[in-house]
Amino acid sequence: MRAPTLIQSACLSVAVAGLMCLPAGAAWGSETSTAPMNQAVIEALTKAHAAVVGVQVSATEGARSAETLGERRAGSGVVIAGDGLILTIGYLMLEADAIQIVTQDNRVLPARPVAYDLATGFGLIKPLLPLRNVAPVALGSHQDVQTGEPLIAASGGQQGELAITQLVSKRPFSGYWEYHIETALFTSPPIGNHSGAPLFNRRGELLGIGSLFVIDALGQNRPLPGNMFVPVDLLKPILAEMQSTGSSVQSRRPWLGLTSSQQEGRVQVVRVSKGSPAEAAGVQGGDVILAVDGVRVATLEEMYKRIWAHAQPDDEMKLTVQQGEDTRDLTVKGVDRMSTMAKPAGI
Repeated sequence: MRAPTLIQSACLSVAVAGLMCLPAGAAWGSETSTAPMNQAVIEALTKAHAAVVGVQVSATEGARSAETLGERRAGSGVVIAGDGLILTIGYLMLEADAIQIVTQDNRVLPARPVAYDLATGFGLIKPLLPLRNVAPVALGSHQDVQTGEPLIAASGGQQGELAITQLVSKRPFSGYWEYHIETALFTSPPIGNHSGAPLFNRRGELLGIGSLFVIDALGQNRPLPGNMFVPVDLLKPILAEMQSTGSSVQSRRPWLGLTSSQQEGRVQVVRVSKGSPAEAAGVQGGDVILAVDGVRVATLEEMYKRIWAHAQPDDEMKLTVQQGEDTRDLTVKGVDRMSTMAKPAGI
């Protein structure tokens, strides 16, 4: 591993000093000698930070995802294997025409997509040229982290930064884009360049990958800006499968093309994707989803799990919707979402 620059060393020293000052429970306060601990933390974070890269993506012409994600995207990733395999957040690489990574020493290398997993949101990419002297990070676990514990978030590329943050909540998360995971990590204060940013503990172990900026990091109807990270615990059981097949079996599920929100025990459609199964069935923005296959749903999680209970992506299901003053039963035939997109070469 190459030596850190003076700026990087200074940033890491400041970060470690900050970690020592933040309250994080008895485990942190039990150290008897802070100087050796500080040095060990600096060395661990220096090694971890060296594995962080910038990720730059240009979407293919006519990409459906460009409407919401843009044609040019920038974020981060982190090296997790000795062959240069990089973990990032998957939406960065959707319908990519070209992918580049930017190393800590400002080398710009072409990369190829390896996998995108809808169920977790993770993406894997690999540089086409070998990385020099970059050791992969170790994968940690959110089960070893308690709320209130200070952590380090890092972003790569020319605008890369190190930032101290704290874990403020661990809880299920349902996204408006037909996405749900049973455990997500919420931190505050937020970092700006969160897309694909790795989250480290003081041992330099990878805990999660940045996905979103949120305004409710606490999740208790108390506004607190922060970030949502997808925990790497979700990656461990599917990593080999992702590398061999480009996805996971959990991702082969129906997609309807709904953007939805939940409030006061109601699931409301905000937007319907053009050309989607939901649009073909007659679902409209503003509709309230009352039931799936006759089973009432009051949350996004309930709706998604009823939809995903179907064994095949192209299964048919019945949505009971309220459109204005009318209640209608609509038959929707799902689709494999990846089949609707321009597929990057290699996946």
